[in-house]
Amino acid sequence: MSEARETAVYTHGHHESVLRSHTWRTAANSAAYLLGSLKPHMKILDVGCGPGTITADLAELVPDGHVTGVDHAPGILDRARATAAERGLTNVDFAVADVHALDFPDDTFCVVHAHQVLQHVGDPVRALREMRRVTRPNGFIAVRDSDYAAMTWYPASTGMDDWLDLYRRVARANGGEPDAGRRLKSWALEAGLTDVAATSSTWTFTTAEERAWWSGLWADRTLASDYAERATENGHATGEQLRAVSKAWREWGAREDGWFSVLHGEILCRKQV
Repeated sequence: MSEARETAVYTHGHHESVLRSHTWRTAANSAAYLLGSLKPHMKILDVGCGPGTITADLAELVPDGHVTGVDHAPGILDRARATAAERGLTNVDFAVADVHALDFPDDTFCVVHAHQVLQHVGDPVRALREMRRVTRPNGFIAVRDSDYAAMTWYPASTGMDDWLDLYRRVARANGGEPDAGRRLKSWALEAGLTDVAATSSTWTFTTAEERAWWSGLWADRTLASDYAERATENGHATGEQLRAVSKAWREWGAREDGWFSVLHGEILCRKQV
């Protein structure tokens, strides 16, 4: 692929409405498929670490090891460092990096982990090859991504249908693949990984508190984030259409019978010797 595709634009940005979701993520709710493979001594690379909540959890799980969190956006790393400092962690550090060209020697890490990353990059196969390169023999490459086309909700809503269609169009125009979850195994095999365990898991939002939180962050994100700016600037939607989608999110969140499920694809790959 071209360089333009390899350096895809991150669709969401780091608006408060985005970080509201990202800081909720933990190793337990976002990397459970990996946790049984961790050992206290391991050296881990967390790609696309964002505000560092999963990174910090991983550091606590490898007290005799070390975790390096990397992200393409320098600004968010200050938030990640603050997260680690607040938790008193000394076995974690952070750096700017591009997953297509990681600045680490071959065979450096016991585990290379990426959560919600490959859906946003221009060349996920190249990214997986880089992740494999910096993983030690018998180490693990662990990747989890949502799959937007597989997200489902109740009750039906034309406005929510419009949201899904719009998001997928904006994400693809930015060079990403919003339906990444279903493609992870295929990408891994294309990248030359042979020992690939593919699983899936979900986030589900249905209590009054969960609905208010999930609908609120998407209602706000639709109006005020980088995603909203790209939707209007690139002609995917008008301001009026975005306001209608935002309203649909809030109406869904107010429904007592509301239910929303986010499907994630997962791959846990062991690097062969």
